[in-house]
Amino acid sequence: MKIAHFDCFSGISGDMTLAALLDLGVPLEYLNAVLASLDIPGLALTVEEVRRKGFRAKKITVIHPRVHDHRHHEHKPDHEHKHHGDRGEKHEKKHGEKHRHLSDIRALIERAHANSGLTERTRSLALAIFTRIAEAEARVHGCDIEQVHFHEVGAIDSIADIIGCAAGFDYLGIERFTSGPPATGTGTVTIAHGECPIPAPATALLLKDIPIHATAIPFELTTPTGAGILKTLVSGFGSFPPMRLDAIGCGAGGRDLEQQANILRILVGETAETTASSESGNGEKHGVWVLETNLDDMSGESVGYVVERLWKLAPRPLDVWTTPIQMKKNRPGVTLSVLCEADHREAVEHLLFMETTTLGIRRHPVARTVLERTTDTVRTAWGELRVKRAVLPDGSHRISPEYESARELAERSGIPLHVLYDSAGHDSILRSGKPEPS
Repeated sequence: MKIAHFDCFSGISGDMTLAALLDLGVPLEYLNAVLASLDIPGLALTVEEVRRKGFRAKKITVIHPRVHDHRHHEHKPDHEHKHHGDRGEKHEKKHGEKHRHLSDIRALIERAHANSGLTERTRSLALAIFTRIAEAEARVHGCDIEQVHFHEVGAIDSIADIIGCAAGFDYLGIERFTSGPPATGTGTVTIAHGECPIPAPATALLLKDIPIHATAIPFELTTPTGAGILKTLVSGFGSFPPMRLDAIGCGAGGRDLEQQANILRILVGETAETTASSESGNGEKHGVWVLETNLDDMSGESVGYVVERLWKLAPRPLDVWTTPIQMKKNRPGVTLSVLCEADHREAVEHLLFMETTTLGIRRHPVARTVLERTTDTVRTAWGELRVKRAVLPDGSHRISPEYESARELAERSGIPLHVLYDSAGHDSILRSGKPEPS
């Protein structure tokens, strides 16, 4: 399983996260193509290498014609950024940009997805982060989620941050996220509603139930965007998880702190949490949970909708399936089952209770044997295809194309999907040796 760990010793913001993803190898051209699909004229990213207390890191700038100073940086030295209300409100009043509601941002993302500018997973991750932040803002201001005015997160640069981060994680194929406790900083911050202690109201609400790291640094280190990313994606907080470390990306904040390097590190590697050794030595037994409920008073369309909602959870379940059953009084029904990590149970149960007619959910732990696998790319006659390559107990490899990558290539080339699958399998036979690192 490909895992990303956030090392937030100097906090986390949207632009620091996006810069770290670029440092991990996400191509700038790819992210700019994603942003171009949003149909916001002139929107683009630039990246530079900087030093923070002597340490190298990447720093991004969002460029847009109406943003004359290019960016109100979330860690800006003169602290113009303030907080989510102040930055966006000044920014939009000055440059004529309207306030955006969640529905406006959702429509922006859906249009880009419909035009094949965003993959399904990028769309899902971005919407999940925006929705989390909207829920926090609505709770703070005591209004409906659709009435929330997105000041900071509605500003052009923050839209670029969140959608760019979603695209970057999708590009890298990250399947699980963990994090160390984020540093919040101390002191006060000025928002549209006045001066507030750090962490500011929406940030504090997003950090609820998350362990935070206390520091005496008198600045806002974790922003609402950064807190929204953690709240949406991370399944566990603590020290580094066991992994084979493959890459480290460093994203810089705008301010050069006196006390320490103002850097966010993202560590990426392969991991499979081991609960017992496999007898064959070629797999790992991994503890996960099955949640299930029986339904006999919902239409097939409604059940299908719930399945779609489950797949759009961030982080995603490991598997979702339905089984036809016969219930009391000979009523036909269906068992809806979800396989997920222990840390994801609460989110799955919440969705099942909210979206189905069930009055109870069964759950039990199960063990599974997981083969070693890597993400790889194979060349076909029609272009590159992303695949999963598994190592079988006898040491041989089995290749399985990534569906979204195969679908996009099939649509682009006009080749039947099964032909691409056959081509990828033939390519795996021709190649020899160990799979390349993802």
